[in-house]
Amino acid sequence: MTVDDETAEEARDKFNSLVSMPPVGSVQPFAGRRFSVSAESMNPTTEPEYKKKFVPKTDVQKQRIREALDNNFLFKNMDEDSYRDVIDAMEEKRVEKGQSVIVQGGVGDYFYIVERGSFDIFVRKGDAPPTLVATVADSGSFGELALMYNAPRAATVTATSDATLWALDRITFRSLLMERTSRKRRLYERFLETVPLLKSLESYERQKIADALESVTYEDNDAIVKQGDPGDDFFLIEQGTVRVYKTDTNGVSREFPPLTQGGYFGELALMDNQPRQASLIACGRTKCARMSRDAFDRLLGPVINIIRREAGNYTHIPSLANKS
Repeated sequence: MTVDDETAEEARDKFNSLVSMPPVGSVQPFAGRRFSVSAESMNPTTEPEYKKKFVPKTDVQKQRIREALDNNFLFKNMDEDSYRDVIDAMEEKRVEKGQSVIVQGGVGDYFYIVERGSFDIFVRKGDAPPTLVATVADSGSFGELALMYNAPRAATVTATSDATLWALDRITFRSLLMERTSRKRRLYERFLETVPLLKSLESYERQKIADALESVTYEDNDAIVKQGDPGDDFFLIEQGTVRVYKTDTNGVSREFPPLTQGGYFGELALMDNQPRQASLIACGRTKCARMSRDAFDRLLGPVINIIRREAGNYTHIPSLANKS
């Protein structure tokens, strides 16, 4: 949880630049506070290979950690493998009643999830006595900004009972993030080379597209897009099969040939600002690479003419362009 909404909002805005944070000694603004923010300079090309941590946990403990991570903005866009790596890397820490795990003004080095116990969170402003601003109990979390910045703690967190915490240190988190980013780029570059639509692009253009893609997994019969909905994303099929249905003006639904690995859909809604032209349903477990409208406009300019030219040519490029 976050005790300073303004700080959390700024953190969300800056999180996308985490991997390329400034070197030690640089000064950055931090939610209006007047202090320097420094961070370890970490470059995936120069850092030694990260060795993953594994701390044994029961299934119940893993589920509690997962529930806490689900509610935290730092972890919402992680793929399943990275999510599992974070859970595996967390270390158990036992705390006695009355012990302050975090002290306002101290160095932030760990993010914590409460396995068992309760904590009070206090903030001191100026010379005034500390004010109780929140409490945290089982499956709650605190200290997430430490994963992003080597910055003074914004509050004091004190145990109100004997407690057990799961802790993730900043260096481990950032190493996991960079390892994930590097792995994602390699995987997507190889995948994009197999997509007919993108074969005409230069390697550096595919690299940019790879960095803009987000992996999304759908279970059997999940609706990926629905006919008539506004379109904000473009999709490439990484694994699996997608069924295509279109309902005509008389309310009659027709099924079209399915889309498979390397196929794509969602382009018409983005190019022409149209509602979705069909409904697409996952057939079995299906993995897609999703791209936002902004990234589509910025990165796929070189192939927009190809997309338009191939509209209606389903046998060559499996897209929805011809499914009218």
